[in-house]
Amino acid sequence: MEPAQPADRVPADRTPPGGQPPVDQPAGTEPAATGPTAPATGEPALVGGEPASAAGEPAPDPSVQPSVARPVPGDAAGGPDDATGTGERSAPPPRVAAAATKAERSPKDMAISLLVLLIPIALLLAFYRGFLGGDQATTVDPAPAIEQARSANIFPVSEPQGLGSGWRTVSARYQTVEGGANLRIGYLTPEGRGVQLLQSNVPAEQLLPAELTDQSQPQGPTELAGRTWQRYTARGNQQALVLLEPTRTVLVVGDARDNELRDLAGALR
Repeated sequence: MEPAQPADRVPADRTPPGGQPPVDQPAGTEPAATGPTAPATGEPALVGGEPASAAGEPAPDPSVQPSVARPVPGDAAGGPDDATGTGERSAPPPRVAAAATKAERSPKDMAISLLVLLIPIALLLAFYRGFLGGDQATTVDPAPAIEQARSANIFPVSEPQGLGSGWRTVSARYQTVEGGANLRIGYLTPEGRGVQLLQSNVPAEQLLPAELTDQSQPQGPTELAGRTWQRYTARGNQQALVLLEPTRTVLVVGDARDNELRDLAGALR
């Protein structure tokens, strides 16, 4: 770029821009000013809105931006891991941190954690069994069902007398069924086995297959409290004692031992 010209100097080259023919002007006549008003004498001329450099130096080109030094990754200031130029190292990835934490847990720590979980469970279970009777079956009073069967007056009703304190009544129900009515009383023996006492006026040929299965067969008679009972096989490992009477059939059936079945059947009065 050429230095700024004084305001009173006439350019030597009068060739108009754009390839137009030169225009002759009278001698002593200055060309009309087409640009901005020239600055007063003693003030620096403005070129492109910026003051010209003193002492005839060309003004800097505003279109040229000064170069800015950028940090180079891996240099001495930032180091190989300093990508941002701040001098700080980045944190390790989360996977690496999680793997390191997991590796620090020993089998002893896991065993202690499991023990901490099992102790409260064991205490709750002991409290449930020892103080709340969680293992004990719910007992019921069979008197209402027995009284209902006697009020119906369909068949003679018997109930056990003199059973030991280890016997518990867990169910009692009287209901009418097809062909008659049934009185069922369920017991738990002193050994914790289940026995059911059934009294019914349903015909034996209909009642026995339904209660003991079609394959049940008599195994021989047995005398209990002056009555003749028949021994029968039943479902699975169960066995039964059957008392056949003209107006009713009595069954004592369950997975209890033979002596417990005999105790219940012999206690009926």
